Amino acid sequence: MSFFQDVAVAPPDAVFHVTTAYNNDTSPEKCNLGVGAYRTDEGNPWVLPVVRSVETALAADETLNHEYLSIDGLKSYSDAASRLLLGSGSKAVLESRVCGVQSLSGTGALRLAAEFLRRFYPQGKTVYISAPTWSNHQTIFKHAGYTDVKTYPYFHPGTKGLDFKGMADALRNADDGSIVVLHMCAHNPTGVDPSPEQWQEICAIVKAKNHFTIFDCAYQGFVTGDPDVDARAVHIFVENDVEFMAAQSFSKNFGLYNERAGNITVVTRSPDQAIAVRSQLKIIVRGMYSNPPNHGARIVASVLNNKAYEAEWRANLKTMTDRIILMREQLYSKLQQLKTPGAWNHIVDQKGMFTFTGLSPQQCDYMQETYHIYMLRSGRINMCGLTQRNLDHVAKAIDDAVRRFSSPTINGRL
Repeated sequence: MSFFQDVAVAPPDAVFHVTTAYNNDTSPEKCNLGVGAYRTDEGNPWVLPVVRSVETALAADETLNHEYLSIDGLKSYSDAASRLLLGSGSKAVLESRVCGVQSLSGTGALRLAAEFLRRFYPQGKTVYISAPTWSNHQTIFKHAGYTDVKTYPYFHPGTKGLDFKGMADALRNADDGSIVVLHMCAHNPTGVDPSPEQWQEICAIVKAKNHFTIFDCAYQGFVTGDPDVDARAVHIFVENDVEFMAAQSFSKNFGLYNERAGNITVVTRSPDQAIAVRSQLKIIVRGMYSNPPNHGARIVASVLNNKAYEAEWRANLKTMTDRIILMREQLYSKLQQLKTPGAWNHIVDQKGMFTFTGLSPQQCDYMQETYHIYMLRSGRINMCGLTQRNLDHVAKAIDDAVRRFSSPTINGRL
């Protein structure tokens, strides 16, 4: 007899499974469009030059040590992270109604938000997430104890854009006081974002229905190259005096993937409430992982609290965004040249790292088996996986797959 005899092998995570399959492929033509990380035009990970500079400076600073951080993390980091999200001139910041707590990347921030709301917002029994959404969202809330996790319409397969009417109607019809998860920008997996006018309407619905919002902010700066512009959605909520929590990640916009540098920003009604929320988040953190790691947080804090470093970071961020936009334009152009059946303007209309191509699981499987192109079976591709070297290969594979296997989504029909 073993205590573990009834433990079954769990299915692999879809995203990491794609990377494993790609790594095991020996074909010189292989291409990984599944990994959610920035790549250079050579297909390599990129350490931002400003991060290299800061790491060199930190290594030479003999005043630094490896003592524990406080339970809520490095204050200079969490304060700077909240300011970056809300804007230094935000009335919530100026009125000290903001609580920032360092987390284990954006995933950890979401889990802290879920755990906090389960304890202190019992009336919020239902969580609404977009359809589709990042695959981990449902897992995070279910592990936090939520049994009623529903979806609201988001992606319109016919237009490959936002189903705004469906989304707005669902939020209006949801029970008052529901918990709503919104992607601030660069929606994962679709790359489809509401317009500023649509964000105003979403905010008005949330306020009228007394819903509580959690923003997932994993890609600030990856849409326009300007993190202030990309944070417009949360600015609208602050301007309309709506309380919310926001889960920030610096994995993408700082390239600090394995450092797990995240932050949870909470906008409250008063300074006293912000103090109380911080104290309770610290209790949760203490029971989960005691306190967070230092290195990634110190890098981000060093950059955001130094004008020269911050200016360099913004330039590095623009470099990444410009390459993503260029790959969108060039893939669209290649498909136009090939006269690939269907409308493909969504490739340039969608924003951020990911594109929801509209390819079917059958077409994705065919591209992997025939062309050694690895992607999620949902049809999501990472635009950073495209390079000048593999662009023709990927475009040819898409064209072949579409012609070989008809897809109602590609042809623009529901």
